[in-house]
Amino acid sequence: MPLRRVYRNYVSNNLFVRMILIFSAIAVLTIVTLSYFTFYFMSQSIVQSELNNQKNAMERVNRYINGKYESVQLMLQNIYRDPQLSDNVTYLLKHSFQDYVKHTLDQFSNNVNSSSDGLDYFRNIIENDPDIENILLYSAEKQFLYVNSQRNISKLIDTNASRSFIPDAMALQSGSVSVPNEWVRKAIKQREPRLYSVQSAITDIGTLKTVGQLIVYFNSERISNALSSFVSDLHGYILVLASDGQVVFDSSDKYYGSVYPYADKLNTLTGSGKLEQDSYISVLTPSNLGYVVVGIAPKREVADSYRTLKRLIIIISAACILIAVIVPSLFIINYAKRTNKIIRSMRKVETGDMSVRIQDSKDDELGQISRGFNKMLGELTRHIDRVYKAEIRQKHTELTALQARINPHFLYNTLEVIRMRAISQGITDVSEMIYSLAVLFKSFVQQRTVVTLREETENCRRYLELFRIRYKDKFSYHIEYEPELADRRIIKMSLQPIVENYIIHGIQADRTDNVISVRAAEEEGIIRIVISDNGTGIPQDKLDRILRSFHLPETGGEESSLGLRSVHERLKLMYGESCGIEVKSESLKGTTVIIWFPISEEGESGDV
Repeated sequence: MPLRRVYRNYVSNNLFVRMILIFSAIAVLTIVTLSYFTFYFMSQSIVQSELNNQKNAMERVNRYINGKYESVQLMLQNIYRDPQLSDNVTYLLKHSFQDYVKHTLDQFSNNVNSSSDGLDYFRNIIENDPDIENILLYSAEKQFLYVNSQRNISKLIDTNASRSFIPDAMALQSGSVSVPNEWVRKAIKQREPRLYSVQSAITDIGTLKTVGQLIVYFNSERISNALSSFVSDLHGYILVLASDGQVVFDSSDKYYGSVYPYADKLNTLTGSGKLEQDSYISVLTPSNLGYVVVGIAPKREVADSYRTLKRLIIIISAACILIAVIVPSLFIINYAKRTNKIIRSMRKVETGDMSVRIQDSKDDELGQISRGFNKMLGELTRHIDRVYKAEIRQKHTELTALQARINPHFLYNTLEVIRMRAISQGITDVSEMIYSLAVLFKSFVQQRTVVTLREETENCRRYLELFRIRYKDKFSYHIEYEPELADRRIIKMSLQPIVENYIIHGIQADRTDNVISVRAAEEEGIIRIVISDNGTGIPQDKLDRILRSFHLPETGGEESSLGLRSVHERLKLMYGESCGIEVKSESLKGTTVIIWFPISEEGESGDV
């Protein structure tokens, strides 16, 4: 329940909190996903680099061992190229050592070149190659083993099959590169476990028969020299295994002198597997040399190489998440404060406080909304003032025109009695005047602020008809408008005061051509009504005062300008500042008054 209440109060009803939460969730998910894939691909690249580095080290070990194998083959090739040396070595392996010594002395006495002595040849080789621990010559026919050691020690060991397992071991020896045979190692008293042997048959070039074996023991630790450039970058260890799983070389120095315990798994695992621990496994198998090079890289050690990368990506991701969440949150909180300010201002307006204004100088959307809100309040305030004032002006005009203290029904009924009396006495012109006056009066007392153009012009016509009857042939009038404008709306008594001004101030009784015209037309959505006459006109100084009074507060002023000013103000209050009247006049030539206001649709109510 508390969680639900918190969600309802701070999340469900708060758009900006939801925005922050949704954006934060998207940002966190995106950054975490990108970080994960970045780490994955970079770590895989590091792993691949480590494995490539290990494979390069394995290639270097393989080249080193292969080089030693080739050096043994070169020993034999040099023997076969020198016939005397070849004969000397063959004689050694086919005869007893005593016969060989006698044979060598006979050759020496006969001035035969001493460089053809096979034992000296092998002794020189072991002295010049510090990687060699022992060179062994085995005679298959005489069953003896001649041993040369690095310390210039030579031995002759009897390996008769009845007393030794060495002949059997030599016969069973498989592969060119292997671990030294245990029986041979005991026979020559070689206790160093870090050795590997390269074995090759020695052939009599005369009969092409195998007469013995050349076995060279190399120091396995010297293979580490081939890895010197990889030591700092190499993870895990490299093994060289003989065909039976014996360890020829071990860069970790843990498995010398034993069979590698996981040798049987190497053929079944591809790429990686479980040995001492989960490891990456690489196998290199040289052709026909009887050994394999194996690279073992524990995954935990390889993972150590990109642990720093992992920490760095976590730190960068955390920083990005903080920036991606905090910075937008600050912007959203700022927008929330500004939005809440607008909401509070709207609520004040709801209570009737029209003086509220939002102070926001920024040009973004919220700033535009704030300025629009302020402008709307200003327009609304002005509109309220304009409507109230228009209603007051309209009431004042009606009351002034009708002398509100008179009982309108009584006066209308009285006029009707007088008219009937005039008809009964045959005074038709007086009857017509009384009828027009009665109809005008009836129209004036109706409680409406807006009438149709037809009604307003009809009131003008009845008013002018009164004076046409009075002046008989000295006065005429014309009222014209387009038929489609008949039902357009117009402020009540907007034409009558102007026409009345002409009757009172402009008509000349000594003339017989007094005329006034009222013409209405539509121009681009605006109704323009032109009232023109040929009366006395208005002197220029008086016209200037009348025009100035349109823009000054009401002070009473001249009676002739009150009607014009009233119409002008009511038009502006009702339709806005762009509407009003325009007055043009020349003394003794006449006056023209132009009224303009926007079209109001038919059927739009103008009743109060």
